Amino acid sequence: MATQFSVADLSLELYRFPRQQNANLQAWDAADEHLILSLIENDVSSITSSYKLTSFKHIAIINDAFGGLTCGLSAHASQLAHPLCIWIESDAKTSVQGIQSNLQNNQLSLDHIHWITSNAMLPNDLDAIFIKLPKNLNYFTEQLQRLSRTLPANTPVFIAAKAKTINAALLNNITNNLGPASASLAYKKTRIITCMSDGNVRSSMPSNTWTVPEYQLTLNNLSNVFSATKLDIGARCMLENMPKGQFNHIVDLGCGNGVLGLRAAQLFPHAHIHFIDDSNMATTSAKQNWQGNNFPSKQGHFYWSDCLSELPNEIAPELILCNPPFHQGEAITDHIAWQMFIEARQRLAKNGILHVVGNRHLAYHVKLKRIFKNCTTVASNGKFVILQAQKR
Repeated sequence: MATQFSVADLSLELYRFPRQQNANLQAWDAADEHLILSLIENDVSSITSSYKLTSFKHIAIINDAFGGLTCGLSAHASQLAHPLCIWIESDAKTSVQGIQSNLQNNQLSLDHIHWITSNAMLPNDLDAIFIKLPKNLNYFTEQLQRLSRTLPANTPVFIAAKAKTINAALLNNITNNLGPASASLAYKKTRIITCMSDGNVRSSMPSNTWTVPEYQLTLNNLSNVFSATKLDIGARCMLENMPKGQFNHIVDLGCGNGVLGLRAAQLFPHAHIHFIDDSNMATTSAKQNWQGNNFPSKQGHFYWSDCLSELPNEIAPELILCNPPFHQGEAITDHIAWQMFIEARQRLAKNGILHVVGNRHLAYHVKLKRIFKNCTTVASNGKFVILQAQKR
């Protein structure tokens, strides 16, 4: 795994969060390099010479994965005569923790850094915005619309992305929702989109609301929540094969919009349901859905958390429901599932159950047998399998 991030005159040690020494994934990409080079050396992009890092005192960085942009710009700014005030907006708790960890590991100050979540508003006195293009373009559109409500006209916005993701439709979307946009020449298969905010305020897209009539549930999905308009087939398979037993504390791990936890609340009305997700929008959606479907407020608990790290120590759940993601951003990886299964084994009560749904080809049964020393197939179809492991 590459950890040495060298760009311009900078050399930093960067890690993904949590550190996965055996994972062949690095904490930055060429788009980070491109944007930093553009601002420091101004020799690989169409960003005009009037826009260098020395031009700015207050900036925002949006969608930085693990600190490539934040650490790179912070390291260069530390050499400048004036401090650089940076606002960080992220929907992923692991990104926030990764950025914080990498700043500390590289002895970079956090004193001038401020943090906001994905559904908060940035201040209106920023000199420039730097964005990594997210995979979810509906989420990106919502981000542009939110920026249009706070940025004065002629505020520069720089968007770093893989060249293959940039097309006329994307540039039109940016123009329609924030201001005129154009793309730079390519560098290492990436480009920088430069947008000038036009000062016109846009309303946000309404969140998606839809029903699951067979379970009498109404679901609301914010823009960065998985399966935004319908019940995904993995969750449906799980709902059709929920576990039986007596449970006081149930965890919906990687909860998304919370549909598994909501169904658990119907089946086990006296249980406390704990909703956990790395996405702030997911836990917000789950909470809205809990309230919107009139479940008891004192029995629903919500955590923006890297796996189970924020679950109170005194909670030892008897049941954990889990539909693990197999990607982190654009990276395909199984380390999140590994982490979920390992932490579930650590936190479950004795004889507690981990109930998992996954694509058959992911072979989760191998991982579960290794961690729990047991694994039972509850149900399966041509694509999905429901597995159950017990802490003994």
